[in-house]
Amino acid sequence: MGVSGCGKSSVGQALADALGWTLHEGDAHHAEESIRKMQAGIPLTDDDRSGWLDRLARLLAQAMPGQGVVLTCSALKRKYRDRLRAAGPAGAVGFVFLDLDYGTALQRVQERAGHFFSPELVANQFATLESPAGERAVLSVDATLPLADIVHRAQDWLVHPAPQAAPLSQNP
Repeated sequence: MGVSGCGKSSVGQALADALGWTLHEGDAHHAEESIRKMQAGIPLTDDDRSGWLDRLARLLAQAMPGQGVVLTCSALKRKYRDRLRAAGPAGAVGFVFLDLDYGTALQRVQERAGHFFSPELVANQFATLESPAGERAVLSVDATLPLADIVHRAQDWLVHPAPQAAPLSQNP
């Protein structure tokens, strides 16, 4: 989870590959109208995101028992994360927060080709972001670290959660 440009797709793919889990790319589940809005530099509202979050929650709910899933999505607000947490078995949904500063996020979004997200929206994402600090089942990682380091930290956290933390997977 995190703002646009933090590396969700790259980390998600590498993490799913490392764990042998199914990957669901959240961007692939946006409604066409939402994609058009983002292309035009128009921020999405909670109403715009509602159907998208429903689709993502269904993906989590439909996961086979014992089958891990990596879902890439911004999950910028706590209520979005809580909605996704509620979709999976109790204690089974965790978030890897790819923490990134505004300047780096903007640069990454400006440099990537072929993505619908307008660089004009990066500031809005930072304004919308509610830090997940203090929430249960969240690992915060510096998104400027090398990909392999991020994946290693996330994999270790998912497979070997801290003793006081709820298990994140029924079958790591």
